[in-house]
Amino acid sequence: MKIVFTGGGTGGHFYPIIAIVEQIREIAKERKLLEPELYYIGPEPYDERALFENNIAFRRSPAGKVRRYFSIRNIFDSIATTLGIVKAVFQLFSIYPDVVFSKGGYASFPTVFAARLLRIPVIIHESDASLGRVNAWAKKFAEKIAVSYPELAEELNDERVAYTGNPIRKELLSPQHEGADEFLHLEAGTPTLFFIGGSSGAQAINDVVLTALPELVKKYQIIHQTGEKNLEEIEGVGSVILRDDEHASRYHPFGTLNMLAMRMSAGAADLVISRAGSGAIFEIAAWGIPSIIIPIPEEISHDQNKNAFAFARAGAAVVIEQRNLTKHVLLSEIGRLMENETKRMEMSEAAKKYAKPDAARVLAEGILDSALAHES
Repeated sequence: MKIVFTGGGTGGHFYPIIAIVEQIREIAKERKLLEPELYYIGPEPYDERALFENNIAFRRSPAGKVRRYFSIRNIFDSIATTLGIVKAVFQLFSIYPDVVFSKGGYASFPTVFAARLLRIPVIIHESDASLGRVNAWAKKFAEKIAVSYPELAEELNDERVAYTGNPIRKELLSPQHEGADEFLHLEAGTPTLFFIGGSSGAQAINDVVLTALPELVKKYQIIHQTGEKNLEEIEGVGSVILRDDEHASRYHPFGTLNMLAMRMSAGAADLVISRAGSGAIFEIAAWGIPSIIIPIPEEISHDQNKNAFAFARAGAAVVIEQRNLTKHVLLSEIGRLMENETKRMEMSEAAKKYAKPDAARVLAEGILDSALAHES
């Protein structure tokens, strides 16, 4: 049995694939199936270590973005996409997988196009609350369509559609409470805020955290995931702002957080403040932590805006739009929630109900069933 995975070159596309692969291997053992051959096709491997640890073979295939505005780069990227399609056809023909699973995004287009030409079954999964352009095209011929948000399932209204939620790596589903204070050097008994900016960080969140820092550390301790490229600057500015502050030790900036540190941070957090990537939202939901969600502005990413408000409608989060993100608004919303334990408990329960902790397994079963049917 051979399975090919593809998707846009971001953590939001890549790590759900890893979560699914973990479950595919578990199910294969349970069903006493031969271990499947797994491949990931894309412009870059994204996380070579994760591919190696999960025994996934990488095949490079170029792909270009399509911008909605005029740019000379569209010409070069269209050439890259054409070359990617030709290369993907040869790659898929040599592998000839039983199924192709796509997370969407520009990087998936050559592989999905090649699968269509070769009549290989395609399963797609959409992370966001609205279909991306590649998935909107691929849904016309996809064998199965999985979505993360119930609103999108209702909108598509197709018997091929399954509302699965967004896959999360098994280890990340459970916050680590024991040892979190010691591991992260936190004060026992002081409420903890956990700011998540995504793998690259979020400039708007970083800026407002620094502006509000003196007021925040009076009442709370801060775990701040800044993005690796921003860490040195944030640490420098933060140390200047808190130079003479008696609570300076309550501020803990990190560039990125590994799996253990992320679980520890979730275990310590009383409130999460995050961007609205689907991966982040479903991790927060699985953790059952109340949250303030700050989506990327709609003119840049309408997906995050829809994700955020879908989560808020479920009662699990409060949304602050970036155009309204000021120190005073942030402090007011944090104070309002932190002073109302009943409200936070209600949000926590709503988050747990929204979570789909079995998403990776449901998708893995669907992929295996499709592969077995094609194999036979």
